[in-house]
Amino acid sequence: MTESDLQAPAPIACIGLGALGLPMAINLRRAGYELHVHTRSRTPESDPALQGAPGADTPAETVQGCRALLLCVSDDAAVEAVLWGEHGAGPALTTGSLVIDCSTISPATSQAMAQRLAMRGVRYLDAPVTGGTEGAKAGTLTVLCGGSAADLKRALPVLEAIGGSIHHFGAVGSGQQVKAVNQVLVAGSYAAVAEAIALGQHLQLPMEQVVNALQHGAAGSWALQHRSGAMLADTYPLGFKLALHHKDLSIALEAAQATGLELPITAAVRAQEAELIDNGLGDADVSALRRALPRNTNTKEARSRHEKETLK
Repeated sequence: MTESDLQAPAPIACIGLGALGLPMAINLRRAGYELHVHTRSRTPESDPALQGAPGADTPAETVQGCRALLLCVSDDAAVEAVLWGEHGAGPALTTGSLVIDCSTISPATSQAMAQRLAMRGVRYLDAPVTGGTEGAKAGTLTVLCGGSAADLKRALPVLEAIGGSIHHFGAVGSGQQVKAVNQVLVAGSYAAVAEAIALGQHLQLPMEQVVNALQHGAAGSWALQHRSGAMLADTYPLGFKLALHHKDLSIALEAAQATGLELPITAAVRAQEAELIDNGLGDADVSALRRALPRNTNTKEARSRHEKETLK
């Protein structure tokens, strides 16, 4: 492991214990880090793997005595609030400390946060992640980094505890740019799986067999392997919120527009997501894109599901 003052058991602040942030914090704890945690959605005591990790009432309290802050919150506004809102962490961070921001936000916001922190002698690395809740739990996330090589070298022990693949793309903001590219790929792959499953169901094919056959061929993808089951069952347990992916596509489309590029598939998927959000599915997994297409209620699977629901 690379020599760094952030090797375990260094004290690390973790802010944001959501679908990705919680398993990331758990993996840091398992790696031997001394964690200080804060979140708006739950307390450490509600998660057995984090029991004993000091929970603070504010971001400012959380970073006291910590050499680094690992941040994983929902959007630009949340990052701004955590760092510079009331009782924010920004003014409480000591000179020489490092913010590792795993949130998915706009490159411009990342750059603005880095500049503002630099005025206080605090370093910043944008490090959005991809790999879903599965990767977060397994500690195999792909980490997309933007910042100085020295800051990345220093952060490596922390990132190696949460990720299986760590990549450096350049200055602050470049990690977020790559994450935008990633989310465009996610949009297309999820939408394609949703349409393929809709077609198969309307053709009344044995869809579990179809998926098993196709996922080992040229059409195989992460979305087909990991999310087709949810689409077939028409249940969408949270992996990554549809509303957050919609936000990410807005970032990608803004970046494309700034270069004069049109992304028609991405724009179409974002429009589908907006409609689903309006229908109350914003907190469902992105695989709920299947709901944007009509269902064939005359398939064997649909009839079986209806019969089971009738017998309840």
